[in-house]
Amino acid sequence: MEISILIPTHNRLWSLPKAIDSCQSNKYKIEIIVVDDGSTDGTWEWLQKQPNIVAIRQSNWGKPWAVNRAFQVAKGKYIRFLDSDDWLCPNANERQFEIAEAKQADLVVGGYEVYDEDENMTRKQEWIECDDFIAQQLGEVDSSHYSAFLFRRDFIKEIPHRTSFASADFASRDDRCLMLEVALAKPNIAIHFEPTLCHRHHTHKRLQFAQSLRSTGTNLQHLLIYKNILSELVNKGELTLRRKKAACKILWSLAHWIAYTHLDEACEVAEWIYSLDPDFRLPVNGSLKFLYKKLGFRNTEKILYLRRIALSIFRPKNQHKAYDLPI
Repeated sequence: MEISILIPTHNRLWSLPKAIDSCQSNKYKIEIIVVDDGSTDGTWEWLQKQPNIVAIRQSNWGKPWAVNRAFQVAKGKYIRFLDSDDWLCPNANERQFEIAEAKQADLVVGGYEVYDEDENMTRKQEWIECDDFIAQQLGEVDSSHYSAFLFRRDFIKEIPHRTSFASADFASRDDRCLMLEVALAKPNIAIHFEPTLCHRHHTHKRLQFAQSLRSTGTNLQHLLIYKNILSELVNKGELTLRRKKAACKILWSLAHWIAYTHLDEACEVAEWIYSLDPDFRLPVNGSLKFLYKKLGFRNTEKILYLRRIALSIFRPKNQHKAYDLPI
């Protein structure tokens, strides 16, 4: 078996068939493993009728549990992780497999395309070359999407998708954690410069990045990942200034989102950023940059909080944006 493609799904019968169809190949042996994570929309019944699909059913334990379970039965020399609301570009598997074999690669990276809910392409992101893969994954430049990658199974067999029952609670950011751990393992990387993944933006419920209380948990998980990864780099003597700066780009945005609900903790993250990079440059412009510089992080976030309250009063309920959190 050349490639195993692991697809976790929950109530995605509206998109799952397209994801599966995009994985098929007439050239190589591809194993498609679909884990139904407790769907109630007829997904399991549909899977029973599909030929050449390895179908697994579990209770609604979440994506990391589903992917880890699929990995246990995967037989392919290479592994791809694919969300059931996305699909692959034509011949992505074939091209990346051939590159992997020719280069003896542990990881074949690639770019991606972004589509809207009506499957219109809105952006094409080719792979960005970066001479520090760890810095790239920390946030220095676009790090693509891990479903656009092909992994050698033996290389990642000791790097699971972290779950909420592990020592660190990374259930909603499991793919980001996995990619950072892969980067720390220093893979032999080969590049497919063209996009290999079609990533869909939609308004259906997602397996990750939930709003309200769960969004707070997601922010905490993201923060814990960076604390653990940077600690690992410190222990190895590999936390360079370049990598610190890359991490700070992500940590700044994270501090802002944490401030929505936990201002004191957000201020701690902001302080950590300046301890990592005393010359940190604010990634904002105009009046907001002025406020952060003159009033500091805490007071600026208080002003932004009051602004959100005012907007919530005057904006009709049906016009709240997806990223707004309840006040």
